[in-house]
Amino acid sequence: MKHRHQISQQIIATGLIPLFYHSDPKTAIEIIKACYKGGSKAVEFTARGSNAIEVFTAIRKYCNLNLPDMLIGIGSITDAAAASLYMQLGADFIVTPVLRQDIAKVCNRRKILWMPGCASLTEITAAEELGCEIIKLFPGSQYGSQFVKAIKGPQPWTQIMPTGGVTTEQQDLENWFNAGVCCVGMGSNLICKEPNGNYNFKAISNSIQATIKTIKDLRSK
Repeated sequence: MKHRHQISQQIIATGLIPLFYHSDPKTAIEIIKACYKGGSKAVEFTARGSNAIEVFTAIRKYCNLNLPDMLIGIGSITDAAAASLYMQLGADFIVTPVLRQDIAKVCNRRKILWMPGCASLTEITAAEELGCEIIKLFPGSQYGSQFVKAIKGPQPWTQIMPTGGVTTEQQDLENWFNAGVCCVGMGSNLICKEPNGNYNFKAISNSIQATIKTIKDLRSK
């Protein structure tokens, strides 16, 4: 089991966390495989459906057997009980839409990385005082890259991951990374469906690969 600092560094090194939910375990596993083939070795599965536990368990089992270096996080966690449950099921990191002290406590006790949704400097500071390594700026599109730049002024040590509205477009990524984000989270703009509602897993892999390359190129400037 990796320490939370190792996990945060792996996420930051890649610069991208794909996130998704699907109610079918087989489809969810195919999405995970597509992410891995595209170069992303950290994925957030969002616990938004009634059978999220069943799907997450299937994903975790598959990765343990076939993709042992794949980090599987759980998102949309809103209370400590849910966080504890998914940690027992093997979640490598916890992502929440809001800042909650009870979740921070249970994650810190297990040395598990947790990324709380924050939307103000006060919330960000409170999260860091609770031991947070990476702040989730949510919804990212509501605040924009200039908000990140403003936060990084007085707090250059703050690691921020915008989620919600981040796109694969080079200009959008350039705006975020130039502002100082450590990574970005992407859902439907990255794990997208075709007009018929089906997934093109090869297209997902190609999109992730291209996005990671764009991020790498931006960082090298």
